[in-house]
Amino acid sequence: MTELPVRRLHIDLATPFARHWCGGDAFRSAFFNALSMSFPTGEQFFIDTVRAAHKTLPAAQQARLQAEVQGFVGQEATHRRIHGLFNAQLAQQGLVNDWEVRNLKNQATFAGTDLRHALAITAAHEHFTAIFAEWLLTYPAWFDGSEERLATMWLWHCAEESEHRATAFDLYQALGGNHDWRVTWMQRVSLSFGRDLQRQTIANLKRDGTLWQLRTWTSAARFLFGKRGLLRFGLRQWRNYSRADFHPSQQESQRSSVWLKAHAQQYSVVGG
Repeated sequence: MTELPVRRLHIDLATPFARHWCGGDAFRSAFFNALSMSFPTGEQFFIDTVRAAHKTLPAAQQARLQAEVQGFVGQEATHRRIHGLFNAQLAQQGLVNDWEVRNLKNQATFAGTDLRHALAITAAHEHFTAIFAEWLLTYPAWFDGSEERLATMWLWHCAEESEHRATAFDLYQALGGNHDWRVTWMQRVSLSFGRDLQRQTIANLKRDGTLWQLRTWTSAARFLFGKRGLLRFGLRQWRNYSRADFHPSQQESQRSSVWLKAHAQQYSVVGG
C-alpha cells in the first residue's frame, strides 16, 4: 500500500496572470495551458474509474487498498479543482477549451463496457503524467521567469502524480487485466492524447496570435526535442510500458519527495 497524503496548496489563483505566463514564452505557455484544459474532465474520469474498480475487488483487497484509493481520489480531486481555477483565468484571456468537449464525448463511449478498458486507459494516462512529472522535476528551469505561484502549482502537481503513478496500474492487474490490452490501450492513448494536445496547443497559439512567429516554433523545437526536451527525456520510459514485466515503481525516483520536503511551507496536509 502506498501512502498518498492529500495536500491543500497555498497559492492564489484568483489574481489574473500574464498571457505568456511561462517565462514570457508563447509556446510553453500555450502547451501548459492545453494540458491544464484537459485535466478537470480527465481527472474526474480517473477518479470515477478507480473508485468503481476498487468496489469490484474482494473485501480483503478492498480493505488493503482503501487508504491508497482514498488518497488517489483526494489528490486527483484537488488537482481538478486547482486546474479549474487556472482554466477560469485562461477563459478570461479569451482561450477556448475545445479539448474538454472531446474528452466528455469520448468518455461517454465507455459507459456499460468492461471496466478494465477504462482502467487501462487511466493507467496509460497516469504513465504519461508520471513521465511528464519526472521530466519537470528534473528540469524545473523550464519555469524560469514564471511567477512563483504558477511554477509551484505545476511542480506540486508533478510531485503528486509521481506519488500515485502505480494506483490505477495495480488495480488493473488486480482485476485480471492482461498485458496485450494494457499495451493496446497505451498505443491508442498515445495517439489520441498526442493529437488532442497538439490541437489544443495550436488553437491556443492561434487565439494568441503567435502561431506563425518563428520564435514560437524555435521554442517548440527546443522544448520538445532539445537536450532537456520532453520527447528526448521520455521516449525510453514510454517504451518500457510495453514490457511484460513493467511496473510503474521501476521508474520512481526521489525527486518527488525531495521537492515536497523542500516546499512544505507551500501546502498543508488535509487532516494532518
